[in-house]
Amino acid sequence: MNRRFIAMAITLSAVLLGRQTAAAQSCVPDVFEQTNYVVCTADPVKADLRLFWKDANDKPYRTFFAVAEAVKVEQKSLTFAMNAGMYKPDFSPIGLYVEGGKQLVSADTKTLKGSAGQIPNFYKKPNGIFYLGKDGAGILPTDAFAKAAPDVTFATQSGPMLVIRNRLHPAFIAGSTDRTYRSGVGVCAGGQVRFAISRDKVNFHTFARLFRDHLQCPNALFFDGGNGSGIFSPKMNLNDISWHGGFGPMIGLIE
Repeated sequence: MNRRFIAMAITLSAVLLGRQTAAAQSCVPDVFEQTNYVVCTADPVKADLRLFWKDANDKPYRTFFAVAEAVKVEQKSLTFAMNAGMYKPDFSPIGLYVEGGKQLVSADTKTLKGSAGQIPNFYKKPNGIFYLGKDGAGILPTDAFAKAAPDVTFATQSGPMLVIRNRLHPAFIAGSTDRTYRSGVGVCAGGQVRFAISRDKVNFHTFARLFRDHLQCPNALFFDGGNGSGIFSPKMNLNDISWHGGFGPMIGLIE
């Protein structure tokens, strides 16, 4: 075996090891203002990020384990997953849901009247849409998404928006006592997508600032909170379940 071949083999091994290390570090523990989080980062252009709702038998997956088993058919593995929006009792998405380029649920554009405390989180305007397309990822308020009509492969609607062009949602109150476990997504510096879930209870104002001030995400969207939030990361021995009987839409990184 000549030296050039050995050098090439070493280089290839290093590249493969680097890819494995990158996958292993896609989710990491983080702390912001004395609150613990798990933050997962992905390049939406290079990574195989997908939304999941129903299986081949047209039944909701409901659990991360079921999604992990489904992707094994492709001889691939689920390396990360998170709940990806709010859902009805039958686990169907509330609002826009696009999977594989097909719109399965239309956008919910209803406006509810009342004080911020009376209006359910999804309808705290502006709410928004997280989407994936050939050019990467984006988050837009629902009205702006409708006007832009981007060509998307995957999309999910939720609410409220956490950060809109570097500004926090106007309904959020610093020091609010409305604290629970929360999950969300941001499109951040360099187009990177960052998913975050709190492992301690946190209010909306602090959770939004996690994305804007700590993770450097000019746009971010709330996914869900309390029993409707969860994360799957085998490298971190995490496999949350929903006490609602399962999750609705989920997003996963496939490798």
